[in-house]
Amino acid sequence: MKSNKLFVILVLLFLSTGILSAQKKGHNNPYFFIQITDPQFGMFENNNGFEKETALYKKAVKEVNRLNPDFVVITGDLVNNLKDTLQIAEFKRITKEINSRIPVYLIPGNHDIGNVPDSQSINSYIKNYGYDSFSFKHKGARFIGFNSSIIKNNTPYFNQRQYEWIKKTLEKNKKAAHIIIFCHYSFFNKAFDEPETYSNIGYEDRKKYLNLFAANEVDAVFSGHLHNNASTSFGKIQLVVSSAVGKPLGNAPSGLRIVRVYNDRIESDYYGLDEIPDSITFNKK
Repeated sequence: MKSNKLFVILVLLFLSTGILSAQKKGHNNPYFFIQITDPQFGMFENNNGFEKETALYKKAVKEVNRLNPDFVVITGDLVNNLKDTLQIAEFKRITKEINSRIPVYLIPGNHDIGNVPDSQSINSYIKNYGYDSFSFKHKGARFIGFNSSIIKNNTPYFNQRQYEWIKKTLEKNKKAAHIIIFCHYSFFNKAFDEPETYSNIGYEDRKKYLNLFAANEVDAVFSGHLHNNASTSFGKIQLVVSSAVGKPLGNAPSGLRIVRVYNDRIESDYYGLDEIPDSITFNKK
């Protein structure tokens, strides 16, 4: 009888040790990723060169390698002129300098597929970069990136096909620890009912997509395009716009965003390239 009790105690100790070990290695540990947006090679010199963009992006890549995030997402406007092969080659060259152990995900901006994208420009982008949307799971969370230019310009066939893909992907991941979305255009920058401008998505599509996100408990949407920082919310969804690693158009300097993912929340901070911390710290709630 005593031997049976001893056996049970040993089993319980083994199981509890395993549970603690799993917690230490599992999804409860906070982690971080980096968002970079709008390197936009050629913007500074109006397509007459890209030396400034090269210097800024190389500096950002150096910081990425030093910090060693779980992954990097670049949210569009990779180049200024979608037909400039030199701009595209320079973006690719420097992106390849990111440590190969750090996954990098891309989505297009309007400068990558045109303000009015069509099948030719979309296919050309995919030929250059491999894809125009992505979905992956990481440490229990689901990350989705999509082509917001076809929403902004209401390209009917592509828009509907992409909407159905996003909808199915969200519905399959309702039990994810977090759902985080990336796109180039922000849905809105200050108020849900603000008028459509060059810098946001039209009201009807804004309502359609944000209601879909809310119904599927999306946690955050990270975007770019504005070349400045902005932050607002839709219900419980964080809507975060990051300034450019390339040419800034507001008060924020060229930089990148560090996003900390906790078990119960998501926090992010934008840093100018000369302001990036020596290491990433995680705050206790």
